[in-house]
Amino acid sequence: MSRIIDPESPSKGGFQLSTQTRRAISIVIERLPTLAPFRHRTFRSVWIASLVTNFGSLIQTVGAAWMMTLISTSADLVALVQSSTALPIMLFSLISGAIADNFNRRRVMLVAQSFMLVVSVALALTAWTGLMTPWLLLTFTFLIGCGAALNNPSWQASVGDMVPRADLPAAVALNSMGFNLTRSVGPAIGGAIVAAFGAVAAFAINAVSYLTLIFVLLRWKPPASTSTLPPEPLGLAIISGLRYMAMSPNIEKVLLRGFVFGFAVISVVALLPLVTRDLLGGGALLYGVLFGAFGAGAVGGAFVSGTLRQRLSTEWIARLSFTSFALSALIIALSPWPWLTFTALMVGGACWVIALSMFNITVQMSTPRWVVGRALSLYQMATFGGMALGSWIWGLAAEAYGPDTALQLAALVMIGGALLGLGRFALPALASLNLDPLNRWREPHLELDITPRSGPVKIMIEYEIDEKDTREFLEMMAERRRIRKRDGARRWSLTRDLEHPRHWIEAYHLPTWMEYVRYNLRLTHADAIVGEQIRKLHAGENPPIVRRMIERPTGRHPLDGQPKGMADLHQQS
Repeated sequence: MSRIIDPESPSKGGFQLSTQTRRAISIVIERLPTLAPFRHRTFRSVWIASLVTNFGSLIQTVGAAWMMTLISTSADLVALVQSSTALPIMLFSLISGAIADNFNRRRVMLVAQSFMLVVSVALALTAWTGLMTPWLLLTFTFLIGCGAALNNPSWQASVGDMVPRADLPAAVALNSMGFNLTRSVGPAIGGAIVAAFGAVAAFAINAVSYLTLIFVLLRWKPPASTSTLPPEPLGLAIISGLRYMAMSPNIEKVLLRGFVFGFAVISVVALLPLVTRDLLGGGALLYGVLFGAFGAGAVGGAFVSGTLRQRLSTEWIARLSFTSFALSALIIALSPWPWLTFTALMVGGACWVIALSMFNITVQMSTPRWVVGRALSLYQMATFGGMALGSWIWGLAAEAYGPDTALQLAALVMIGGALLGLGRFALPALASLNLDPLNRWREPHLELDITPRSGPVKIMIEYEIDEKDTREFLEMMAERRRIRKRDGARRWSLTRDLEHPRHWIEAYHLPTWMEYVRYNLRLTHADAIVGEQIRKLHAGENPPIVRRMIERPTGRHPLDGQPKGMADLHQQS
């Protein structure tokens, strides 16, 4: 693989780039904005290592499928090889997302890669010794899938730690391009290796491929976390992630559109063997060529996605992807010529990457860092769930009415997905929110000696609002309520004093003092804008009064002991 040089700094190891060479590389990156993340050494190294690992995984998949045909005559068991790898992603993505948000993502990736390395070595040794059985092979592939399920949310969420926010969309597109590049040629390489050296060689190559990424991750030293809070319990982390998604309209839109797109887009991939055999009268060679066209289009789509983001809004890119793929599906359904189907598949592959990478980008840009792993895992579950359901539905439709009719129905679903963007499910603009942590909150002075588990904690904020501002105040408080509940507040209420109508009290609860601290550290710059607008409506001479109260105090009165600060609270936790 050719070496990619950082144009912003001379290469290490004694090799110096000339000024003209660095300028030429910078011009290439400027003209191809998708390549901009390669300027960042960590992302570049991890991306290349992941490419190698993905190649190994696809080679292993081919080897496992072929070995199953040698040790079993059951078609169901052969099909289960693919299912056993994909099933863990559906089962464990949300848990893996919670782990990615609560633990060091680099370490999670190291654990996942090391686990897959050990399993792959065991798989290769078992096959080499001739002890392999069908169910043992499925167990190995399932375990490798579990490692991938653990790795994926941490890898995707860590992209935002490797590149600045401005380069995040291009980095996500490059990840999609890398995945589709390996998917385009990986199976062919795997087939050649299996044909020449056997399935054991494929398993061994996969095991070795993990070493590249493990080596890169060991060298990566991300900035240490500044949080002094302990990790959120896994169960609570999952609940808080689901709550955040439920209270975030932007994420709900992406999940719905991603599900619809996945449900319809998988029709072409799932029915391509039938298209090749029944509609074009071709064989395995033509199928391989057509599948390669889809992958090549996906790689091309990754390159043009950056230009599209510069010229079109997020929603227009989504509509273009939906409608273009619908047109591709119709052409594939009606085409009697392989060259026309080939062209349509290239367009479909481009739409595949453009849409899915845009959904991924929207999730990451619409989600603060503390919950991005869980958001990405839910997005994966929605998209993969749509694909899994679509594979089954379109298979039934093709069996009943033929692949051409099934593809035409899928095209109609795609048109419906585009029309969803005309209403309340339009995707948000990428640059509309600043979700960086606010980091303004400071520990209040406490007169009671409490522990992190003390609670419930009740927060009361008192406002003075003029009558003329009441309507605007209520509108802003509706948004404040959504933000509070989204980030973990409970039993939110807004009350008005009957004797003094200018006096309003906002109240909400947190189960413990620790959760109150965690809640405040989740606030973002976008959240602060709402708070500032509310404070501008406050008509009192002094700022709004904030009262922090505990409903069932468990600590001692300060007369019985000295108050403790938050540093002590963290140590006790």
